[in-house]
Amino acid sequence: MAYRDFSLSDDLYRKTLQSIPLATQTHSKSALNFPKGVSPNFFNRGAGAIVWDVDDNRYVDYVLGLLPIVLGYQDPDVDKAIRTQLDKGIIFSLATELELELAERLLELIPCADMVRFGKNGSDVTAAAIRLARAHTGRDRVAVCGYHGWHDWYIGTTTRNLGVPEAVQSLSSQFKYNDVNSIESLLSNDPDGFAAIILEPAGMEDPRSGFLKEVRELANFYGSVLIFDEIITGFRIDLGGAQKFYGVTPDLACFGKAMANGMPIAALVGRAEIMTHLEKIFFSTTFGGEALSLAAAIATIDKLKATDATKRMSTLGARLKSMAREVLNSLNLTTRFNVGGPDWRPVVTSRDKNPILATSLLRQELIENGIFMGSAFNLCLAHDDDQVFANTKSAWKQAMYSVSKALSSSNPADWMRGELIQPVFQVRPKS
Repeated sequence: MAYRDFSLSDDLYRKTLQSIPLATQTHSKSALNFPKGVSPNFFNRGAGAIVWDVDDNRYVDYVLGLLPIVLGYQDPDVDKAIRTQLDKGIIFSLATELELELAERLLELIPCADMVRFGKNGSDVTAAAIRLARAHTGRDRVAVCGYHGWHDWYIGTTTRNLGVPEAVQSLSSQFKYNDVNSIESLLSNDPDGFAAIILEPAGMEDPRSGFLKEVRELANFYGSVLIFDEIITGFRIDLGGAQKFYGVTPDLACFGKAMANGMPIAALVGRAEIMTHLEKIFFSTTFGGEALSLAAAIATIDKLKATDATKRMSTLGARLKSMAREVLNSLNLTTRFNVGGPDWRPVVTSRDKNPILATSLLRQELIENGIFMGSAFNLCLAHDDDQVFANTKSAWKQAMYSVSKALSSSNPADWMRGELIQPVFQVRPKS
């Protein structure tokens, strides 16, 4: 059987490793996450929901650059806004009115937003939120839940803590999602010590009834600043974020990824009483007011609103979950894999006794059948297309059939044509 050719990709990977550690800028885009040897390492173009690698293999993309693409690759309205601004300039020696224009949109949409500051990455604004919370409360400790970026204050709580001083690590403590007792235990053991509680309000699973409200109440009781990390939920679950969808308002919130359909921008929003500290706190970036990204964000938000995109993506996600589960059931694979999570981002997890092997087999076969996917169906508006859905269904069925044959064999590892994946780390709960 002839399999997909990745010879150009493999050659480029080996060459790139000589000058770039991991051959990429992002751990989650590295060869750790897909079966090396039978996976692409480089993409060179995209259109709608489709991407092509350097060997010209075609895929329906359910990674979407780790979620920044929310409308689709080369969205004409966003690209037009970028080109129009490009004719005026990219960055200037003073602010542009685009900053106010985008800020006013965010203030209109996001419940906790009285004021706004912009950055470029999610890590920019989560780190700024923590500094802001410490300044507001006069405290140092932070309670964390989820993934919040690469900076020392957070990454020191994970297995990727190399280079983070122990003194910094000791200031941040993890608690469990959907377990209010775990956060209450942290706070009660040091009632005057926690400046902030930061969590992803939703993602790999929905919050159980009352959980976010209980966390809000605990923050009030202990005098901690409640921060919602909406880098993923923002502009996907609802244009106002998870806080609007679930009706629980934090003190501060961080947005990014999807807000500009691929252009680099992030936003810290929150209550004026806290945000005004930024007049003295040094959160200052050369590129925070870069005009192409501001223009792209305005166009993206306007189009998301005009097309009812969040509802459409959620409806599509429910349809994908139903299809995927039906295939698993037909192949007796429900004890090996689960398709769960929220409708706006269906999550695929392994229940197999050897989850790394099972997941590696799944990603290998999905790639071979033209689906590029990680742990979830990351969705954009361009996926809401009958042909894209039909292609996905056909590829999922064929991939799962091959995985079923492998897992029912005497030695499933023999079916691996590439190397096993190496997860960066597990920081979010599994459905």
